Amino acid sequence: MKDKKKIIFNAVFLILCFSLTLFYVFKGEDFKAVLRFIRRAGGAVWLIGLLLVTAFILCESLIIYYLMKNLKQKPKLMHCCLYSFVGFFFSLVTPTASGGQPMQLVFMGRDKLPVHISSMILLLITIAYKTVLVMIGALLLLFRPQRLLHLLRPALFWVKLGMLLNVLCVSFMAALVFCPLFTKKLVLRMMEWFSPLFPRERWNAMKGKAAAYMDEYREASAYIKKNRRITAHVFLITFAQRCLLFAVTYLVFVSFGVRGIGMAETITLQGTISLAADMLPLPGGMGISEHLFERIFTPVCGVKLITPIMVVSRGLSFYAQLLISAVFTAIAYLVIFGKENHKHDRIL
Repeated sequence: MKDKKKIIFNAVFLILCFSLTLFYVFKGEDFKAVLRFIRRAGGAVWLIGLLLVTAFILCESLIIYYLMKNLKQKPKLMHCCLYSFVGFFFSLVTPTASGGQPMQLVFMGRDKLPVHISSMILLLITIAYKTVLVMIGALLLLFRPQRLLHLLRPALFWVKLGMLLNVLCVSFMAALVFCPLFTKKLVLRMMEWFSPLFPRERWNAMKGKAAAYMDEYREASAYIKKNRRITAHVFLITFAQRCLLFAVTYLVFVSFGVRGIGMAETITLQGTISLAADMLPLPGGMGISEHLFERIFTPVCGVKLITPIMVVSRGLSFYAQLLISAVFTAIAYLVIFGKENHKHDRIL
């Protein structure tokens, strides 16, 4: 019942955010003129954008597979791809991307992958994912390129707020990954809160199992800390992954004939938009991402083109990503959960 209420709340909240975003984007706009500009643009380039979005998602699959193999697990590469689609789908439809990793753990658990290993890997991926954004913002504020700072001026408050929230989040997650004793104490302390809900014998068994898991978690943490090249590889792949998605906006600029900005500048500015929206309690940064995109890129695109460009850019980088992830999430359910149901039917 509780899960149903949560699903209904998330669905209503998502629809509300989407409706308000549509209202904001098209308020005062000539819808036919926007469509006319979109039809004139070079749509063939957008297919490359779709490929970049798909490659962006699959980069996480490579990281999951790479970390699992290094931690002596035997995942299927195809299933790692499906975990990524599941993670991105639920991250895109839940506030602050809170639903992605819990659902990935559910699918990984169905494949008999140890929960402590899966949890550590997903935490490390999130740390790298957010740290790349923080680094983009930090380098921008450190070197202060005048042209980019001028374009970013309307969004600087949101960028700084995003940096602060992401640094706090990354610091806490890093403590969970690299300070296993802290993690063990935290987990056991949280379990103590729920001890009155269980019979004593069952509680002792659960506590012993959790302690054993956390000892194995500590071994995995020690291995990650000892082999720093693994962490370095994860960060390099994550940086490339982020650039793939941010480059979609540059392709859209090219398709509309905008020539006043380079790829590196576009990736940097798009990175700061993601940094600003990443920790806000909005599914996929809906609303704030469109607002910041318009404020930052209007001087580059012009008033007439900013709405069509924003529609196509967000359409590829967010809504196409959502659709692709939704399709493969359904496939993941059929492949990973369906095989168990099929086995059950055969036994009956």
